[in-house]
Amino acid sequence: MAIDFTDQRVLVTGASSGMGAGLAEEFARQGAVVGMCARRQHRLDEVLDRCREHSPESRRWVCDLSDPAAVDRLAAAALEELGRVDILINNSGIPKRRHVSRLDPATVESVMNINFFSPVRLTLALLPHMLERDSGRIINVSSVAATLSSPGESAYDASKAAVTAFSESMAIDLWQTGIRVLIVYPGLVDTELFSLPDNEPVLAAIEPVPVSELVDGVFGALDSGAVQVYVPGYFADLASGKAANVERFLSGTAKFIADQKASG
Repeated sequence: MAIDFTDQRVLVTGASSGMGAGLAEEFARQGAVVGMCARRQHRLDEVLDRCREHSPESRRWVCDLSDPAAVDRLAAAALEELGRVDILINNSGIPKRRHVSRLDPATVESVMNINFFSPVRLTLALLPHMLERDSGRIINVSSVAATLSSPGESAYDASKAAVTAFSESMAIDLWQTGIRVLIVYPGLVDTELFSLPDNEPVLAAIEPVPVSELVDGVFGALDSGAVQVYVPGYFADLASGKAANVERFLSGTAKFIADQKASG
């Protein structure tokens, strides 16, 4: 049976485009009051306008989640202006695709700050309020890169693997409470994440899926009570295959990339 999200308070980070915007708009269409944040005010306002067509009380905050103080202010503003946060969607993230030989410590730290430390800080700020009500959902957007170790993305892979491990442990800690955790593993989704400047090209030649497919996957997982969801679903089989024989997977991936470069 589909969940009724009417009047649920949902906070979505990274909502000015792509997956965050798609999720924010679908929750609004389903009757939730959506709070959203991102750095780009103009783009965020466009998403807010679309959400308010269905959910007039929805609102937005412009903030840079690389700043810990901004994360704290966001949590406080969401609680005050929304009244509570029933569903937290940690979606913000940056790729910084670099071959490891061209990677520097500052880049790794910046990726970990946005992709891991920021969502953890926001989660820990809102979790006590969920525990007080013994109700809530935390949706953490990881990546297939967390389990498949995408080549040329070692900093991004590590940050998303950290999100996954934190989320799984948190799910166990909260198992006997009314709070549920969902880990989302997007593959290549048709968003700006893969065309941002200061990033090397994606090495794997995979056709991206539309944002709508990711949104459908998330809502399907919520309805079924799943702890994790891969979109597209076949990536779950790839992750299982890697776990069964890591050396074969890594050597096969290395050969695939080398063959691509030789033929390209």
